Amino acid sequence: MSVFQSPFRLMASARRMAPVALLGLALLSSCSDDDDEPEVSSPSLPTTITFTQAGLYPEGVQYDAKNSRFLVTSVTTGRLGQVKDDGTYSTAFPDDPKLVSAIGTFLDEPRGRVLVAIADPGTNQERTTTATQGKLARLAIFNQNAPSAAPTIVELGSLRPDLGHFANDVTVDAQGNAYVTDSFSNLIYKVDPQNNATVFFEDAARLGPQAPGTFGFNGIVFHPDGYLLVVKSDEGAIYKVPLNNPAGYAKVTTPQGLSLVGADGLLLQDNTTLQVVTNDQAKVLRLATTDGFASATLSGTFATQPQFPTTLARRDGASYVLYANLDALFAGRTPAVSQYSINRVVFP
Repeated sequence: MSVFQSPFRLMASARRMAPVALLGLALLSSCSDDDDEPEVSSPSLPTTITFTQAGLYPEGVQYDAKNSRFLVTSVTTGRLGQVKDDGTYSTAFPDDPKLVSAIGTFLDEPRGRVLVAIADPGTNQERTTTATQGKLARLAIFNQNAPSAAPTIVELGSLRPDLGHFANDVTVDAQGNAYVTDSFSNLIYKVDPQNNATVFFEDAARLGPQAPGTFGFNGIVFHPDGYLLVVKSDEGAIYKVPLNNPAGYAKVTTPQGLSLVGADGLLLQDNTTLQVVTNDQAKVLRLATTDGFASATLSGTFATQPQFPTTLARRDGASYVLYANLDALFAGRTPAVSQYSINRVVFP
């Protein structure tokens, strides 16, 4: 990576941007009615699925029950792939030159869409350019029911051309509107079902970009009560943004001493429970609320392997976290990592 790879190194040292979530990249806001993690009552579910693909560096993950597969993105190739329970990896949807780096993803099953946030961190040697590196925010929309069809590409960064851009995560509300976080500009875009894009949220005075390349807004989920929950990685804060009044946003109060710096993917387990992945802490935190996420308390911690966990997916009432090894990518370690895994989350 060139000069612009530095933001990720900067993130790696200044608190893993959690990108995409990086990256750092969705989680996934799969909403469930389960009040507790039922892994112990689901012995048939796999504990760990390991897959091999040299240099893939996945970031986003979703579970596609219809096709019995996990969908994973790739920071380095821009492709959207699939992982079966036997660890088989393959490309799931067509490639496209505009898919520079695929970060967060969301499976909008009611509408048969797979949405992917596209950025350019400088990791795709074939497609990275000086014109797009650190300046790219797109939304790619794939047809779940027509897997050979080319994706629809919606340009987002052009709405604020003077800012740096890094499209990171995506969620969808009950009406089919998509919301995409931009980590470098601290914007939230809205893309309606007709693929019209607007800036849904911005507050340059209070939540504007900090140092260039610093990851701000990252994971995002839609809550059925009519608001978004979005994590700001550099600040270690979660914000509640009402859909009918985004200017009335508020920071979710969390326990003193609980660090959310470097937080990445979010997953809404149920209406009162939020799961949060932290990259460099190597944890999945479970937060509970009794006041509609005006505040939240820590109700569980799952320690992951130190392999840069990024985002979460929901499968048959259980949560799965992706071990992406993105720290190796940011640090430029060689040879490239070949093995990655999707792991069931079990809170003690």
